[in-house]
Amino acid sequence: MKYYAVKFQIECAPELMQTARDLLADDVVRAGFESFEDDENGLIGYVQTDQFNQSMLNEVVAPFAFVVPNVQISYTIEEVEPKNWNETWENEGFNPIFIGDRCVIYDARRLENPPLSSLMAPLRIGIETKMAFGTGTHETTRLMVGQLLDMDLQGKRVLDCGCGTGILGIAASKLGASEVVAYDIDEWSVENTRHNAALNGVENLQVLHGDSGVLTHVSGIFDVVLANINRNILLADMPHFADIMAASGVLLLSGFYAEDTPLLIAKAGELQLQLVGEASDNGWACLNFRKS
Repeated sequence: MKYYAVKFQIECAPELMQTARDLLADDVVRAGFESFEDDENGLIGYVQTDQFNQSMLNEVVAPFAFVVPNVQISYTIEEVEPKNWNETWENEGFNPIFIGDRCVIYDARRLENPPLSSLMAPLRIGIETKMAFGTGTHETTRLMVGQLLDMDLQGKRVLDCGCGTGILGIAASKLGASEVVAYDIDEWSVENTRHNAALNGVENLQVLHGDSGVLTHVSGIFDVVLANINRNILLADMPHFADIMAASGVLLLSGFYAEDTPLLIAKAGELQLQLVGEASDNGWACLNFRKS
């Protein structure tokens, strides 16, 4: 796949730089961006060429000075060669991640140190990551898995939105879900989810390539909907989630900062979704809604 690297030049007081970076990254995902890295002059964002929406980008950048006073943003666009953005991280791998004493997530390519037999937990999930998000190293993934561990998923039909490595769908299946449907806009994530499902012996997980538009091609309703995505995509997609939820169905959301929770709670209220639980970790939040 081909990518653009968009270099954002941020002009502001030094103490405002990180805030400006965070807010800009949060907003420009609407233009198709999927990953970012800090630059000494601002921020570099990466977007697939066929997903790039420059008109939407301009709508975000133009009024930014009104969002954060005394901040000016300009940008340049460069086409970059296809690459595996996570290659270095993948080569280094990750240490086993324990969620309490109930779940361990381990690097399936590195079973000798420590040996798999030493990783004692009722739920064990092996992950081989390949250009996909979701190993348990990020707070939002841990929050979501922690919530799943507290739920009764026996016989439930589960939807995993923006599945990344497939970790949430795999966890749901291992916790008793009768069927899991997952989707991701990134074709690498789709393949990685299929691969990791096979690694974990999960056979009831179907993966689709696309955004929430794929839901128009999925029949039936879901007892549990999982979405660990950024705030703006969640706000845009929540009406679609609500449409395919069963009566008394559960919507579990993460991928946003704690200060963003009022926006998501308000949107959920418009959709007749009632907040029944919430959790946070290091400034990141997770919200649990039930359809009324």
